[in-house]
Amino acid sequence: MRTDMDISVLRNEMQDVVENNILRFWMAQMVDCENGGFYGRIDGQGVLHRDAEKGAVLNGRILWSFSAAYRVLRKPAYLEMATRAKEYIISHFIDKEYGGAYWSLDHKGQPLDAKKQFYAIGFVIYGLSEYARATGDEEALGYALQLFDCIEEHALDHEHNGYIEALTRDWQPIADMRLSELDANYPKSQNTHLHIIEPYANLLRTLRSFSPVPCDRVMKVEAALRNMIGIFTDKILNPETHHLDLFFDMDWTREAGRLESYGHDIECSWLMHEAALVLGDAEVLRQVEPIVRMVAKASEKGLRPDGSMIHEANLDTGRVDDDLHWWVQAENVVGWFNIYQHFGDESALDKAVRCWHYIKTQLIDWENGEWHWSRHPDGTLNTRDDKAGFWKCPYHNTRMCLEIIERVEAM
Repeated sequence: MRTDMDISVLRNEMQDVVENNILRFWMAQMVDCENGGFYGRIDGQGVLHRDAEKGAVLNGRILWSFSAAYRVLRKPAYLEMATRAKEYIISHFIDKEYGGAYWSLDHKGQPLDAKKQFYAIGFVIYGLSEYARATGDEEALGYALQLFDCIEEHALDHEHNGYIEALTRDWQPIADMRLSELDANYPKSQNTHLHIIEPYANLLRTLRSFSPVPCDRVMKVEAALRNMIGIFTDKILNPETHHLDLFFDMDWTREAGRLESYGHDIECSWLMHEAALVLGDAEVLRQVEPIVRMVAKASEKGLRPDGSMIHEANLDTGRVDDDLHWWVQAENVVGWFNIYQHFGDESALDKAVRCWHYIKTQLIDWENGEWHWSRHPDGTLNTRDDKAGFWKCPYHNTRMCLEIIERVEAM
């Protein structure tokens, strides 16, 4: 049985890693002093690509990470980085003509891909709402609310419920709605809904912290968050397997084969729980909490004996992606710690701690900073994929550290 001292050590290790390994790397190596904002890429060999495109997902996640770090740790340097990210997003990513946020910019800050991918807009809301939460900044909150309105106006399917993936710059239908080349081209996905429920919960929490509380806005965001929780429990959750299905037609027909994403399962288990806790409706929480535990239990299928978690599997083809991705491990730690914290499950704490040991020994780059993308099943290091880039951001790992710090301090 683990002791309070063991958990205190875990908390202190998390603070050391987030400050001295993750955030220090981004402050030292990713600030673009020539063109503003942050560089778009450092590859897996550690080479900086100064002319790489700058993605809305990356920049929204940078804004969230430094804003949250400032809120929890109160270091002025983190506020400086967060403010830099906020100002760059507002100046360059926000579409002043049509609303929303561009998908990507060139390295000089000009629109490169102007489509409106709602996953990306969700992350910009997440970052802006966290900045407002950390600082009380009304400008950031105002832009977050504008983007919330864009999603509600243009992405919400009023016939079948749920949110579509993408539209053109001026909100017209788009043929290729995929988030990336790795995804199937369907109008609705679990992943996009996961990263809309996340900013909506944070936006609601932030709105309630302002004085005076903008009651009409609170009610709208509450209603959207309540609806989103229902989408997960009634549409996205597979009632037979307790995994979260990945792709859907407009009418929620489950498509693209039998796919299981273990990292998304464990991530969703705690994000769905967080959404219900933030909403604060006892009946919703009563309905959600058994599902939280079921989804976490289903994700165990991806666990390995050393505590790590594989990425995903296609049950139709038999293909298993058993690379050990950095983000999956980070969400694995938070998801199981959440089960331990709220349900008193000691075995869940053991799962979290064993995965943390895997991260410390296998994924953290102690010499150069940040984490490697993954290790391959044979144990070799993946140096092909980015150290920092369009999809490799200081978000999953920073959030893991800050979540554990806050949760331990609250216990």
